[in-house]
Amino acid sequence: MPLSTSRKAQITLLLLTILLLGGFLATSLVSYYVSRDSIRDNIVNTELPLTSDNIYSEIQKDLIRPTQIASMMSRDTFLRDWALNGEQDIGPMTRYLREIQDHYGTFTSFFISERTRTYYQAKGVLKQVKEDEPRDAWYFRVRGMAEPYEISVDPDMANSDRLTFFINFKVFDYQEQFIGVAGVGLTVDAVVKLVDDYQRRYDRTIYFTDRNGRLVLTSAGGGPLGLQRGQVLGDLPALQPLLAVLPKPDSGRYEYVEGGHRHFLNVRYIPELDWFLFVDKIEDGALSDIRQGLYLNLLICALVSLLVIVLVYLATRRYQKRIAALATTDVLTGLPNRRGFDLLATQALHESVRERSPLSALLIDLDHFKLLNDTHGHLAGDQVLRGFARSLQGNLRQSDIICRWGGEEFILLLKDTGTTTARLLAEKIRQQTEEELFPFNGVDLQVTTSIGVTELQGDESLERLIARADRALYRAKQSGRNRVCEDTGGLQQ
Repeated sequence: MPLSTSRKAQITLLLLTILLLGGFLATSLVSYYVSRDSIRDNIVNTELPLTSDNIYSEIQKDLIRPTQIASMMSRDTFLRDWALNGEQDIGPMTRYLREIQDHYGTFTSFFISERTRTYYQAKGVLKQVKEDEPRDAWYFRVRGMAEPYEISVDPDMANSDRLTFFINFKVFDYQEQFIGVAGVGLTVDAVVKLVDDYQRRYDRTIYFTDRNGRLVLTSAGGGPLGLQRGQVLGDLPALQPLLAVLPKPDSGRYEYVEGGHRHFLNVRYIPELDWFLFVDKIEDGALSDIRQGLYLNLLICALVSLLVIVLVYLATRRYQKRIAALATTDVLTGLPNRRGFDLLATQALHESVRERSPLSALLIDLDHFKLLNDTHGHLAGDQVLRGFARSLQGNLRQSDIICRWGGEEFILLLKDTGTTTARLLAEKIRQQTEEELFPFNGVDLQVTTSIGVTELQGDESLERLIARADRALYRAKQSGRNRVCEDTGGLQQ
């Protein structure tokens, strides 16, 4: 059987795509292998150092806000005046520290008085600091240092020894005499989230160690090859050589091989924390990323080819959907027409029979609509039909089915609804329509409705259900219009 024109076009397009991709693939592979050494040099000497610089800058930025809070505390007149006035009532101080925590969202806040050596915290007095207590050594270190503050990582005694970033600021009186230390703390968990964010954005493994190669901060997933905080780099055979050559303190660039994969490392010393920042990238991933740039022409060719195919497909599909929509939708009101109604109603009928749930139908007719058209014109009639359709939709649930049945007739199918509820809804629609005004060219038009109501009985067909609704509508019109009549399946109203 001969191929159709469409099929031949598809095969031709496929062959052209293969030829284009093949040519660009050959060119790209040659370029890749020629430039591989240059790529590696770029990773080691440019990419990783730049990432390290960016992360270092962001760490500083992320610690600026809590540092500013601690700095504000150290200059706060209330804190200094309270300390200078003898620390007589701890209530105002604990409230002040609690407000710092609540307002700025810090994990902890504190003030330690040099005069009384009392450690004040948001929960009250924590303890007295002592020079011979190892856990208080940080206070005396801060007191004796030349810098105005430090950032340290220590267990928080006020919160079950939870590991915490502390920003410790020296506090001076108005004559620049040292009177204590104030500051705030952030949980290490909060900083771990920052590391997770860095890794997602830079697509690198990022972790921090102390001078002995012990991991002090990693992402939630751990450090290199899953090492956790507290472990040392020497726990991995591939990293043991690094312990002998870590910068002390300085930056460095290193490589190691683990599991057949080459890793590039950039190490940077962070003097504020006395830590080392490690940025680790696997060569495979690095070359894969850059290879995407080398294959750019290939990708463009493929994308253009795919774009043509997709556009043709989408245009055809959109055209088919539009034809289907036109075939099932009433253009004037935007409601389903009879064909669209048949599709929805058949499914609703099957659900009602299967689930043994009630299903009611309302057939609605606008009274004397021909007279309205003859008096005010067909544009006025169209305006009334659109307005009535909107009003009708406002009375329905999302599960209900509405359709313009033809001319001035509308039909509703109400799922899980018996005759009593359906009649109440019909009466509500009748009353609302009677009271509603439809403005057109400065004239308020009014119409009334006649409504036939019926409920599905047994396993009767959709045609039978609609026929009984039509019979009820006929009685409503014969009885004087602007009323609701019901067909109960053979019982005369």
